[in-house]
Amino acid sequence: MGVPASFTAFRIHNDDAGYRSGLEQLSIDDLSPGEIVVKVAFSSVNFKDALAGTGKGRILREFPLVGGIDLAGHVVSSADPRFREGDEVLVTGSGLSETRDGGYSAYARIESKWAIPLPMGLSLRESMILGTAGFTAALALLRMEENRQSPALGPLAVTGATGGVGSLAIDIFSRAGYTVHAITGKAEHAGYLQSIGAAEVHGREVLSTTRPLESVRFGGGLDNVGGPMLASLLAQTRPYGNVASAGLAASAQLPATVMPHIIRGVSLLGVASAGTARDLRDQVWRRLASDWKPRHLDRICTRETTLEGLSQVFEDMLAGGSLGRTLVTFP
Repeated sequence: MGVPASFTAFRIHNDDAGYRSGLEQLSIDDLSPGEIVVKVAFSSVNFKDALAGTGKGRILREFPLVGGIDLAGHVVSSADPRFREGDEVLVTGSGLSETRDGGYSAYARIESKWAIPLPMGLSLRESMILGTAGFTAALALLRMEENRQSPALGPLAVTGATGGVGSLAIDIFSRAGYTVHAITGKAEHAGYLQSIGAAEVHGREVLSTTRPLESVRFGGGLDNVGGPMLASLLAQTRPYGNVASAGLAASAQLPATVMPHIIRGVSLLGVASAGTARDLRDQVWRRLASDWKPRHLDRICTRETTLEGLSQVFEDMLAGGSLGRTLVTFP
């Protein structure tokens, strides 16, 4: 299995000619150094990818770089004896499309320390429907359960429920035995949310309260939006419940008080998936391939695209028009 002299990649530039991105022909020597060369089979589109690809967010720390924070495929060559030609591997985060070339390329060169052997129980396709979004949702649940979250505390709320992290969180949490309440501003997608595991679907108004403490409604939750909704969720969480914060789709601000924490013992847990330590990555992926594997991956994968369609996917996502997960496929 060799690498062709040139192949297609979606590359991002920021120089005197301005911020721009698009398809280019690259060679393997154009890519960031690494011990493993992978023929990419699948990638995915995350909110972070859309920000990076359009320049509407400060994601890349070096230029030019190939975009895409996720990839899965087959090893073509490896200088690390732990990996052999033909091995199936995946990588999420770990500097992809931030400090080194990412997964929007027919071939990728990666550091072996971040390559995860595909866990038994997942296909390459399934691993990228999950991708960073599924990893983030599962990492949130792991953090909550390490802090004594249990189904007995009551339902888990998921904000930004129709997005990739939100959709996969609903499926993962329900698979793990929790009752899940989806919070969304897209009432037209209530049926979709119920079909992937939401016991109840609420509009954003349930998290529009502004008092420091409210009547208890949730055992905890995963927040993807930040701002006043996160503050309201904390105020409605049961004593010693946990709320994991994983996104800022609405706001990076948190207009909250310490009252939920010092009166009810509520914990606010941060979820930073990009720089997660390797041992924790392995643990999360083992769970995603077994007892936390979502039951509705094909339903959550609502769109597929090739590299040629990425720019349109980015625009749709940033305009609020995405639902579930978008899978990037390669020939």
